[in-house]
Amino acid sequence: MAPFVQSILLKRLILVVVLLSTMCTASVATYVWHGWRLDDAIYMVVITIFGVGYGEVQPVDSTVLRAVTMMLIFMSYGSLIVIVGGFVQMVMEGEITRALSHRRITKGIDQLDGHTILCGYGRAGRILAKELDEANHEFVVIDMDNEKLSDAESQGYLILQGNAVDEDTLLRAGVERAKTLASVLAADADNVFITLTARELNPDLHIVARAEHPSTEKKLIRSGANRVVLPAVIGGMRMAQLITRPSTEELLSDAKGIDSLQHELGHIGLKLDELEVTSGAPLDGQTVGDIELGGNQGFLIVAVRKPDGQVIVDPESTHRLGDGDAVIVLGHHGDLPQLAKRYTSKKEIYYRGAKMEIQG
Repeated sequence: MAPFVQSILLKRLILVVVLLSTMCTASVATYVWHGWRLDDAIYMVVITIFGVGYGEVQPVDSTVLRAVTMMLIFMSYGSLIVIVGGFVQMVMEGEITRALSHRRITKGIDQLDGHTILCGYGRAGRILAKELDEANHEFVVIDMDNEKLSDAESQGYLILQGNAVDEDTLLRAGVERAKTLASVLAADADNVFITLTARELNPDLHIVARAEHPSTEKKLIRSGANRVVLPAVIGGMRMAQLITRPSTEELLSDAKGIDSLQHELGHIGLKLDELEVTSGAPLDGQTVGDIELGGNQGFLIVAVRKPDGQVIVDPESTHRLGDGDAVIVLGHHGDLPQLAKRYTSKKEIYYRGAKMEIQG
């Protein structure tokens, strides 16, 4: 039932109850005013309202008492009909609405094609669903928890209650017509079973699976997952970047959805790093083009961070470096240390009598 209609019906029921209570109170007061005892007056009102057919407690022989009794009969029967009918209406309309809503949702899933199936609506599932919704991407959420599904439905998402491990649940979600499946359940075993089942039902399906333990990654790949996401690894690398490479992280955060870029680059042997430029060091005074030529094009200069925090993305080859700059480069894991060694120099300083070497 729509909230607006339900609110009107509830107000109507409250009004009827108030009017009936007022009529009962007035009737009791009238009987007492005509010399009846209070308990007799209340008893008379009760048997009149419910029409049990008992005899009158005392003779109703005056015009006023007869008028009050008749008004009480009409008022009570009418009120009881409205109250009972209202409650029945609320129950029936609620059931009908839920049935229609379930039919609408099921029909909506049957009409999907090339959509995404999201298995699990926990913390990761909520974030993923929000991103898909903002991108206007069609998807259906599968979960077994009623509260989670109610929350998803309140956001306007298509939902399906069931265990995504079961083949029947995936078929009802349209796995044969789906383009992508994302399994983001907390248990690695569930994600492996879902991947196996989904791959068997749709060989062309693109499957992205979540893994809590790094050892599960190979199992998911063997089970048919195209990509595996390890939240713990990504989170740890992001924290390390924030601590050790703040300028690189600032550059990455400018583009939405590139939080896991370093992790993805690591799979193909690449990484991002930065070289500090200090006065008198080999990098000081050189241009971006000089550095790229000197490295035989074995790396790519992505950006230059100036001392004031300004980030120059894809700098011109003629851009000259100065003291305090940081050069952000992309290259192979093995090449970047050699690059850093070539373009940095060691300076000797003394601190409390002890000689220390630092990179210039």
